[in-house]
Amino acid sequence: QVQLVESGGGLVQAGDSLRLSCAASGRPFGMGWFRQAPGKEREFVASIAWSGSSTYYADSVRGRFTISRDNPKSTMYLQMHSLKPEDTAVYYCAADRSRPLITGTRSFEFAFWGQGTRVTVSS
Repeated sequence: QVQLVESGGGLVQAGDSLRLSCAASGRPFGMGWFRQAPGKEREFVASIAWSGSSTYYADSVRGRFTISRDNPKSTMYLQMHSLKPEDTAVYYCAADRSRPLITGTRSFEFAFWGQGTRVTVSS
């Protein structure tokens, strides 16, 4: 079983930066970030394999967001730069324990989810 707790959300202005953290218990393999904006479906943001050697990004955030992880600390991060109002959403941390070498980009590839942290970007 994996438990995930997100932190770091908040209210920022367009162009600002923010770093989200996801503290994990249970030694997850692949981990990722998804987000859900008001009135929209949850969407993939970024993911990272256990080794950190493979990372994936949604086109909408590539070049602005960076995903990373610190396995000894059992923590994953999402560094967000040049935030836009359209980045406003609840951000969810997700994790998987079925595939030790790879990770995915789709919701069903992650069995464990956090409660989410809200990010609001004002224009």
